[in-house]
Parts: sequence; structure tokens; C-alpha cells
Amino acid sequence: MVRLLLLASIALLGHEVVAQIGSRYTYEFTGLPTSARETSLGGHLITMVDDDVALAATNPALLSDSTNRALSFSHQFHFADIGSGFFAYGFDLERWGMNAYVGLRYVDYGDFDRADIFGNRDGQFSGGESALQVGVSRRLNERMTVGLTLRGINSGLDTYTSYGASADLGLLYTKPGSLSQVAMVVRNIGGEISTFGEQRLSAPLDIMIAYSRRLKYLPFRFTITAHQLQQWDVTYDDPDRVPEQDLFGEVQEDSRLSQELDNLFRHLIFSGEFLLGRQQNLRLRFAYNHFRRAELSLSEFRSLAGFSLGAGIKVRQFRLDYGVGYHHTVGASNHLTISTSLDRFTKKL
Repeated sequence: MVRLLLLASIALLGHEVVAQIGSRYTYEFTGLPTSARETSLGGHLITMVDDDVALAATNPALLSDSTNRALSFSHQFHFADIGSGFFAYGFDLERWGMNAYVGLRYVDYGDFDRADIFGNRDGQFSGGESALQVGVSRRLNERMTVGLTLRGINSGLDTYTSYGASADLGLLYTKPGSLSQVAMVVRNIGGEISTFGEQRLSAPLDIMIAYSRRLKYLPFRFTITAHQLQQWDVTYDDPDRVPEQDLFGEVQEDSRLSQELDNLFRHLIFSGEFLLGRQQNLRLRFAYNHFRRAELSLSEFRSLAGFSLGAGIKVRQFRLDYGVGYHHTVGASNHLTISTSLDRFTKKL
């Protein structure tokens, strides 16, 4: 399995990638968390196989018999009255030995004042984006599951419209009876079909590998996720940055080792989830995303940028989840998810 992941990583990294950190790309909303659980666990979760069908939007290989007839609806409250959400429904394709889901992702940027170059206002306009996606998974053997998601994308701003398409490839490896899982995902292979302007842009490619393990004698599961593996250096070189100087006016720069370690940890997300109760009805979550903290925190102010927290509770036939992700000193984004399974109502009847 390790050899397979290494070979796949080398092959993918060997190709030229258009959509990289710092490059121009579009449809960035497709990388937003699809559920409160993802938000509270650092923004990405690609290793968990349970009844949470929303996770298939990040890794389609997570689809299983547990996600059949599962429903999930989420809404995330961002800054400046911007909102995004995701709806998903899981079902099986028994004839082909597959599990599948259909999902709708959206983001609403709200209303804007229309004005000319002199500041004269003339009404309002709105902007938003949406993506309809369908995914399937197939179990190759008792340890390996693969998945594919196809996504049609629409983006609109006032009278301008863009259409595009992208795909996700997922892989999950888990040994029967094991407490560990390993997953790999290549997200957003694709880009614009029709564009706002003359240049067609790519979707924000993201190659991820993750490892999760549940402790044997403690109801706790930790996950280490490596993201943006298509590009090693993900630091932002700010042209307006003023270098720090000592008392003698000499520029102080971090050592090469310090810079490389900082860049390494920008690729990593550390998260944990407590699974409490006999049926895991109460779940407490937390995570740390170093890339988010390094890019969005301010050196002059202390903040929780990069950290995220959340909880989930099962009430009768429904599971309610809440997640909060801290991005900046101005505030955080709040995420709510409600999910259920139609099988639970059928059994009750």
C-alpha cells in the first residue's frame, strides 16, 4: 500500500500543474468544507467511513453501505453575510456493486451596489456559484476502495456567467479489524469550459494524503492530513513585507531550516475527535491548520486563527453538528449540519 501511494504521488507530482498556490484559478468555493464536522476538524476529512454522506464530497471512496439513503444538509455562515451550503443524498447501485451519492454545493455572495467610476450608484447586483456533483465508489477487495466524483459548476456575477467541470479521485485503504485508515485524494481536476474573460482558468487542484487511527483503550480518534502536495513551497512572498531589523539596522531572516520546517507544517492539519457514549451519540472535535494560521494571523495581535472546534449530538433520528473555524482576528465562520437516514424512519414504521 505504501508503495502504491508513493508511486501515485510521484506520478502526479511529475506533471505540470496549472492551478497552484499563488497562481490564478477559479471555483475556489469547491474547496470549502461541506459539513460542520469537516470545519471543526480543520477543513478536510478524507479517511472516515460511517453514515456521514457529506464526507463523500471530499473523498468519494468513503461511500459505503452506511451512507445508503443517508441525507445531509449544511450551511456555513461566513464573513460579510456570505453564506455557503451543501446538500447530499446517498444511495446504492446494487446492480453494479457500487455506492453512490448526489450533492449540490452553493455559495451566495449577497448583493452589491452598482456604481460608476465616479461613485454614482445605480441599483444593485448579486453574485453566487453552485456545483451539482455525482459520485460513486467501488470496493476492489477487502482492503481497498476507490471513488470518483464528477462535478458541473456554474458561476455568476451580475450579467457575467462561467461554466466549468471538475473531477475528484479517491482511494481508501483499511485493513479488516484495524483501527487505522489511510486515504489519498486528487481533488478538482478540471476548470472552466466557458469563462468571464479571454483566459480559461483551472479549478483549485489539491492532492491530499491522510492517516487516521482510533485508540484502542480510549474513545478518541486522531487524524493527520497532508494537503496541497502538488506544490512543495506554499509560502506567500509578500512584496510589501518590511524585513525585521536589529538595533544595528541589519536585516534578520529566519534560518533555512526554520523556513523549511514552517513550509512543511503548512501542508499538515492535525485533528482529533472524541467519540462518547455507547452509540457515539456525543462527539467533540478540534483541529489545528498551520497553513491557515501562518497566512491569516497577525503578528501584532493574538488570535485563534488556524484553530477549529466543534461538537455533534444525536437526537432521536437526527444528528446535529456544529463547527467553528477561526480564520482572523475579525471573527470566525460558523457551520451547522443536520443529517439523518431514511432507513431509520423505515425501521421505526
